[in-house]
Amino acid sequence: MFIWDETAGGARRVLTGRPGGVSRGPWEGLNLGLHVEDDPADVAENRRRLGAAVGHPVVWMDQCHGAEVAVVDAVPEVAPRCDAVVTTAPDLALAVLVADCVPVLLASPSGVVAAVHAGRPGMVAGVVPAAVTAMRELGAREIDAVVGPSVCGRCYEVPAAMREGAAAVQPVSATVSWTGTPAIDVAAGVVAQLRALDVPVTWVAGCTRERPDLYSYRGSGITGRFAGVVARAS
Repeated sequence: MFIWDETAGGARRVLTGRPGGVSRGPWEGLNLGLHVEDDPADVAENRRRLGAAVGHPVVWMDQCHGAEVAVVDAVPEVAPRCDAVVTTAPDLALAVLVADCVPVLLASPSGVVAAVHAGRPGMVAGVVPAAVTAMRELGAREIDAVVGPSVCGRCYEVPAAMREGAAAVQPVSATVSWTGTPAIDVAAGVVAQLRALDVPVTWVAGCTRERPDLYSYRGSGITGRFAGVVARAS
């Protein structure tokens, strides 16, 4: 189920892969996304298995490629429309869904944790700095990050103007594809933002488009979503 499972910095952080689920067809495996036309009953079972594996109720987001941050202290009846969720609650797990975007899992020894969905629009809009700011407002002084696999710069070809827009925010994100065309390395931009905020980073290797054990929208079109999950350590 997990391709990464680490307890450090006051939190447990995991990254799921495709194995371990009941979804079928193009979503085969542990698809955790309800918005991708998979059978809702299969997704519910996959989410149940994830919750059992992490040992906490899971808070999901209604992700919208922006920079909104939600602070929660319980599982909301309706998933908050945001791209970062933060909590100090000891009995919650926070999840971010991705299939090429960058999952960022933040934690502080003071007991503040956050999950962040950072696609190209979110990186440009500053969702990662917004999440770090929200954590610091809740008392987090020391924060570290786990940055999960995402589509690599060589596999993320974009129009030249789009690359220029990303580079205007984070110059390191500008790159070229395998064929030499304009491309964006979103994860590199996210890591640069974290380091500028004095947040140490553990960057988990892997390109979603190149790894068959992960979901990739760029690679498959119709596909599922894997997750990054963070919870305070017991």
